[in-house]
Amino acid sequence: MQRIPDDVFDALEREHPQGLTSVEILDTLAEHGNKISEATLRKYVQLGLLPRSVRVGRKGKHQGSQGMYPSGVVRQIQKIREMMADDYTIEEIQREFLFVRGDIEDLERSLAKVFEALRKAAKDGRSDTAGRIIGSEISGAEALAKDLLSKLTIIEKRLMSQAQLAKQATG
Repeated sequence: MQRIPDDVFDALEREHPQGLTSVEILDTLAEHGNKISEATLRKYVQLGLLPRSVRVGRKGKHQGSQGMYPSGVVRQIQKIREMMADDYTIEEIQREFLFVRGDIEDLERSLAKVFEALRKAAKDGRSDTAGRIIGSEISGAEALAKDLLSKLTIIEKRLMSQAQLAKQATG
């Protein structure tokens, strides 16, 4: 398994803020020598190691919808594969390492939808003064949400480091 550099993940997440399809995920991994199957991707989702996809409509008439995964899922897959290569069991990974990652990402997506709806509602039919006040309140709430997500991620990382140290001490 080849390690994908962090700058590749950063670029991927920046270029695909709306997420990635399963095909894009598998293609990205394969491009970097980390081939996995669609079945493995689905299994990781079923086991709670990865977040579920969100159905997103395609542009154009009668195009249907497709499942989109957060772009950070490629980074998570690499982490899972590295841990498995270090002899962690799926159960250990589920229990000790990735137990809240998907929930944090779900929260982030939900908050983004809430703020988008609030901004749209604030633009519709508000006076300039009221609109500015509400816009300022929304911006303040967004900053708080960003801070919360950052703190949750830091706590998760600390718990993961703690569990890794415990595993190394016993292994």
